[in-house]
Amino acid sequence: MPRIIDVVEAPNQGANELVVRVPEVGSGDFRLGSQVIVRESQNAVFYRDGKSLDMFGPGRHTITTANLPLISSVMSFFTGGNNVFTAEVYFVNMREFTDLKWGTPQPISLRDSELGFARVRGFGQYTIQIAEPKRFVDQIVGTQGLYRTSQIEDYLRNTIISNITDVLGENMTSIFDLPRLVDELGAAVRAKATPAFAAMGIALKQLMVVSITPTDETAKAIDERASMGAIGNMDAYMKFKAAQAMGDAANNPAGGGAAAGVGLGAGMGVGAGMASMIMQSMQTPSQPAAAPAASATATPSVMTLEEAAAYLKVSTADVEAAINAGDLKARKIGSQYRIAKEAIDAFLAS
Repeated sequence: MPRIIDVVEAPNQGANELVVRVPEVGSGDFRLGSQVIVRESQNAVFYRDGKSLDMFGPGRHTITTANLPLISSVMSFFTGGNNVFTAEVYFVNMREFTDLKWGTPQPISLRDSELGFARVRGFGQYTIQIAEPKRFVDQIVGTQGLYRTSQIEDYLRNTIISNITDVLGENMTSIFDLPRLVDELGAAVRAKATPAFAAMGIALKQLMVVSITPTDETAKAIDERASMGAIGNMDAYMKFKAAQAMGDAANNPAGGGAAAGVGLGAGMGVGAGMASMIMQSMQTPSQPAAAPAASATATPSVMTLEEAAAYLKVSTADVEAAINAGDLKARKIGSQYRIAKEAIDAFLAS
């Protein structure tokens, strides 16, 4: 004889339990007149044969044909009018679930305008609340076959990860831009994921992207990219490295015999490979050396006041004062002075 469940309740549903199933395994036997006790934060959904039937809100209810019309029709069809029927009851937690975590179990591979290719991981948190208990039971319990909280959270987490992969793939240009776009990414993922959650009877209250971090391989590529930027002049850097390599080879403490030959060969190999680069770097500064000589021969034999001041390395006022004092011979043509180089040399010699 089946065991009749006369009182249907879930008094020990924890704050973090999305759903409690009564009975825990199989279907339960209920009858008209059984009591259904629903706590303030719960809704009770009767479920049978892959479909949610009637629902009770908070309060104490007695099962009758008046308040469970769908179950009454099931009873007439399956039980021949008897007042005993089989079903499952899912107590859905209507509280707001905060600080739920999501994270990418595997790196997301993306194109990158700077690195060419990048792999990243994402982490964050989200807040949900069950908005439509019957739809939630149909979609999660009926369609997915899930009712344990850990299973449901895994399913919701995968939905978020699928959407953040889409958002990153559609909007990311470079991993270097992501730190300033974290808030925008969170808003975009929430907007994209909200319809999927609503289809499951769940309101996605909040979604945050806490961090987007590169994998070890991508981080290494970023470090190399930063090092190249810090070097700046790659040609000068290569010359420096060549000279350093030759110095290391010259100081090779290898012993005699074969070891000495290896050390000598390494030094000669580095020298032969880098010789032209080193010679170029050593010879390059010698080319501008002729500039001072050219400058010296370019001194005019007759100078203006400004040229004389530059030649003497004084101000024009000092040159004009020397002229007015009669110490420096010059000729004034109109408003301009003309001074012979010989006069300046004689002035300096006096």
